[in-house]
Amino acid sequence: MVASDALAERMTDAAPLAGSAKSPRTQRGERTRRKILDAARTEFGNRGFSDTGIGDITRRAKVALGTFYTYFDSKEEVFRALVRDMSEQVRVAVAPAFADGRGTLQSEEKALAAFLAFVGEHQQVYRIIDEAEFVDPAGFRSHYESTAARIAERLEEGSATGAMSAPRDPLEAEVRAWAIMGMNVFLGLRFGVWGREDSAVVAEAANRLLGEGLKPR
Repeated sequence: MVASDALAERMTDAAPLAGSAKSPRTQRGERTRRKILDAARTEFGNRGFSDTGIGDITRRAKVALGTFYTYFDSKEEVFRALVRDMSEQVRVAVAPAFADGRGTLQSEEKALAAFLAFVGEHQQVYRIIDEAEFVDPAGFRSHYESTAARIAERLEEGSATGAMSAPRDPLEAEVRAWAIMGMNVFLGLRFGVWGREDSAVVAEAANRLLGEGLKPR
């Protein structure tokens, strides 16, 4: 294939979006973009943002430099896309926990167990999300705000059905959501990144805390 043909082929695989991002038009284009994101996750997760170059990503993805620029304009852009992608992967990983319904302590326990298992297999998520505070502040904030909002929705459903106690006011409802998210985040760090304990056992212990509090038994 001559160079001009290869260029034309890449141009058909991606289309520009607002803000100079590019969306794959074909399944092959989506697979290529996925390879780049997966490679970026490994490189950023192992090296950090500053010590990772575009060449490191393309070598790991086994794609040409020009192919990278078909989908991303810069290292910063692929990092921002990766933060959004990993946030979505977390959401998808815990979604099966709610197959039988949301708004119960049991479903929250299953969701935490699924999150811990995900972290155990994708430990780079912590380094990438932490660095996003400085590289992609908007994405960093969006990740946590959207996660807390999903938890808040589930808690609201639980209080509406009587499966959980109702908060006294909107502030308490928000505090509950952020507190549960904070607990999950640090349990993921301790038991998903630093340790390899059984995720179901850890989730069960955390669930007892949610259900019974710290009052003497």
